[in-house]
Amino acid sequence: MFLPLSDRARELLEQVGAFMDEHVYPNEARFNEEIATGDRWQPVPVLEEVKAVAREHGLWNLFLPESELGAGLTNYEYAHLCEQMGRSPMAPESFNCSAPDTGNMEVIVRYGTEEHRRRWLDPLLAGEIRSAFAMTEPAVASSDATNIASSIVRDGDEYVINGRKWWTSGIGDPRCRILIFMGKTDPSAPRHRQQSMILVPRDTPGVKVLRLLSVFGYDHAPHGHGEVEFDDVRVPASNLLLGEGRGFEIAQGRLGPGRIHHCMRCIGVAERALELMCERAKGRVAFGTTLAEKGSLREDIAKSRMEIDQARLLTLYAAHKMDEVGNKEARNEIAEIKVIAPNVTQRVLDRAIQAHGGMGVCQDTLLPHWWAANRTLRLADGPDQVHMEAIAKRELARNR
Repeated sequence: MFLPLSDRARELLEQVGAFMDEHVYPNEARFNEEIATGDRWQPVPVLEEVKAVAREHGLWNLFLPESELGAGLTNYEYAHLCEQMGRSPMAPESFNCSAPDTGNMEVIVRYGTEEHRRRWLDPLLAGEIRSAFAMTEPAVASSDATNIASSIVRDGDEYVINGRKWWTSGIGDPRCRILIFMGKTDPSAPRHRQQSMILVPRDTPGVKVLRLLSVFGYDHAPHGHGEVEFDDVRVPASNLLLGEGRGFEIAQGRLGPGRIHHCMRCIGVAERALELMCERAKGRVAFGTTLAEKGSLREDIAKSRMEIDQARLLTLYAAHKMDEVGNKEARNEIAEIKVIAPNVTQRVLDRAIQAHGGMGVCQDTLLPHWWAANRTLRLADGPDQVHMEAIAKRELARNR
């Protein structure tokens, strides 16, 4: 933290930390057990209990920095809460602050109509339903969003949607009621004016989940990442967000805050992994001394501490710049942290796994789950290479 937090933000940070100590960490084992032994594709009972308590405490919808519907925090302030929530796999949803719902709610707040807000935003804010985001496609390199080929065609008072998406996160959840879909409304328009976004109710005829995808073997039930077919899906023309050709504009508004949230949650994962590594080092004996007395592991601990602190400062700086000058002017810093934070976290997790030996790769710790989820972040919201290409272009332009 290099800038002071408001009294409100400090109070919330303390409350979230205390709530996690009392309600989240003690329930992690039960959370994992209920997913493993119950109906994997139904809401997890213990998580629903924790969510109810969080809402009673007013620890709910802590994001939405530009809306009175949130907690009144800036991106910089909310980033600190994201780090806390990143420390447990059940924490983000406990506070109704989990992806893709946060990004989808921000889109509807910014670009939706009053009817969109009444029908979809209100129940999302209440935690009564969940949502999904349909952008990536299996047939094209979606890292270049201009490749997206799905179609959104006007037909009178309706739009007809056709295409196939995958990595539609959240589609496996039985509470998913609404999708935000990105496709082409005008293939002949300039490259960045061809795409639009539209709201698609989950139960619309023609929306078919072909399969749920695993991430390094994890299915992330009951959330799920689906490959979804849209076959002549008809929705009212009023479901279009902002207007034809505005899809990229909406995407930039959505992805900037989302990347900050992901990166600060990464820092939370890395911090907890470092704690687990230290505990393991102090309690495990090999060749006559504890692991903590081994020079190689002490070096791993030191490297992890230094890298985490650097990544945190850069992420907080990006969030601060978003607050000061907006997402567009902060795009370089956002791109930098989107590369750096997951890579740092992956290195810390790898060291923690190594320190745990066989335990580090099985279900006895959260480390393998975190490793798989974090490795995916180097692809989600744009792969490392795309962000580095953008950073290099802007750097070269500055140095003519």
